[in-house]
Amino acid sequence: MPMNDSRRASVNGIELGYRVLGEGAPLVLLHGGFGSVEMFGPNVELLAAERQVVGVDLQSHGRSPAVDRPMRFETMADDVAALIRHLGFERVAVMGFSLGGGVGLRTAIQHPDLVERLVLVSTVFKREGWYPEMRAGMDAMGPESTAFLMQSPMYKAYQQVAPRVEDWPILVEQLSESLKVDYDWSSDMPGLTMPVMLVIGDADGIPPSHAVEFFGLLGGGQRDAGWDHSGMTHHRLAILPGVTHYDINVQPALSVAVIPFLDAGRGQLSPA
Repeated sequence: MPMNDSRRASVNGIELGYRVLGEGAPLVLLHGGFGSVEMFGPNVELLAAERQVVGVDLQSHGRSPAVDRPMRFETMADDVAALIRHLGFERVAVMGFSLGGGVGLRTAIQHPDLVERLVLVSTVFKREGWYPEMRAGMDAMGPESTAFLMQSPMYKAYQQVAPRVEDWPILVEQLSESLKVDYDWSSDMPGLTMPVMLVIGDADGIPPSHAVEFFGLLGGGQRDAGWDHSGMTHHRLAILPGVTHYDINVQPALSVAVIPFLDAGRGQLSPA
């Protein structure tokens, strides 16, 4: 992928780095923790083949300079909404993975007028939705994790795009603190009117039962669809076989699953 498509926008008092690839209906793509848009691997080009992908690097991540501000799903969702407006889009599709899924979900809750449809990959609606060992890992993270995480592929990817590589400890501290904050957004789920697609791996950091509960809160999976599909909602649920939390983002099967859902909204997404 070309690297000269990187841009930066001033929103809510911070700078957000982003990449734009492809042409057509806009899809805002939100990466997972410690990542950048490159975290989606081959899926970026697969998704950009027939649509305009806006890959956003969230607060203090990737191309976005580190800032002195608590990292919260709610404020990052406001950042994404401000960027959508800055780019002149009326409504967009939003797709987020893990941390980015939480941000995408909050964007839909807080700014429903901007989100035409929503894809949530490995995303929970409450912190308790993660497996206990995942929550324990989040609880154990802190500034002391900085050196350990510098041995990870995530740090190597950060080195490639960060404006100041020496700001890595700021990202680690901000994200470590944010992942410890408890939340439960179940009461917001029935109010989401846009089509939502949930995607997890069958060996994800989230039990399939949580995804099914999430789907149910949206109104999906309540009855047989019937021959005429009259019992089917506009929400979708996909569980990818043989896929974990650590590779679902780069599996081409992810694009294969979500593209038909995204295509169902084509013609309804337009710049302002």
